[in-house]
Amino acid sequence: MALDFSLPSSRLAQLRRGAVVVVEDPAIFRVEGSGALTCLQGLLTSDLAGPGDGAFVYGALLTPKGMIVVDPWVAREGERFTLLVPRDAHGATIELFKRTLPPRLARVTDLGEAWRAAWLLGATAAERLARNGGPVLPGPGKAHRVGDLLLAGGTSVAPFAGVMLGPSADLGEAVAAFERAGGRPGTPADLAAARILAGWPTLGREIDERTLPQEVRYDELGAVSYVKGCYTGQETVARVHFRGHVNRTLRGVVFAGAEPLGERTLLAAGKEVGQVRTGLALDDRVLALATVRHEVADGSTVTAAGRPARVVALPLDAEQAGH
Repeated sequence: MALDFSLPSSRLAQLRRGAVVVVEDPAIFRVEGSGALTCLQGLLTSDLAGPGDGAFVYGALLTPKGMIVVDPWVAREGERFTLLVPRDAHGATIELFKRTLPPRLARVTDLGEAWRAAWLLGATAAERLARNGGPVLPGPGKAHRVGDLLLAGGTSVAPFAGVMLGPSADLGEAVAAFERAGGRPGTPADLAAARILAGWPTLGREIDERTLPQEVRYDELGAVSYVKGCYTGQETVARVHFRGHVNRTLRGVVFAGAEPLGERTLLAAGKEVGQVRTGLALDDRVLALATVRHEVADGSTVTAAGRPARVVALPLDAEQAGH
């Protein structure tokens, strides 16, 4: 089985310390109206009211049984909210909104055909963006408008420095200015690598229709609130948090050698203990995100088709990443 993504190890330095931009076509929705905040508070696992106007938060919309349907980033501008979700979740998000958002209180506008997103990666990305009079990226977990663009800063644990959202033409101009200031154009592999290093789950890979928030590090990512009040699926999420634990959690797995993975089932002492979800091949190793049984300790050795690997805590540190 081919690996999902591949990069030279030297590229990781740019993703950590440089300035890289990756343009995507995600699904983007605007939700606004007198009841938008109340309605979204009743759906999202994270808190939109507490951080106040100008917040940028990550969370999930759940089934009544607490399983993740979609995992949006949400920017708040007063009573207007912009939701950024994976393109593959467009249909599921529309269906959920139709069932749960009354139009007279929370109007939904689909911006996906007109808007695009540009993820900014690396420690110097904000400085490059602001060069030569360019837009200023807001602080961590904050969002603001610069003309027709919506800019947001990544949280302290996010895999990106910031993101720009807006109409295709305006976003294209901002990206071009960023590159003229020394920023480098990136690829989907760059964005995937940043997410793997940060231990960040991706819908359709680490997250599927049976995934509970705690299985994919939502507590560590600041993506679930236990004090804000009721939301769909809260009972299951709270029960796991206060009374028990999940059987599997998201972990890092490091394989020596950059060869493709022939099998993604992880074994320990002959028993299945996990599944590799996303693999990134570097020059001399494979970094992967995997769902691993909670009793398998960090530092344990597991195998996939006889190939040994080490289970590691997330986020990945510089040594594990090949530096």
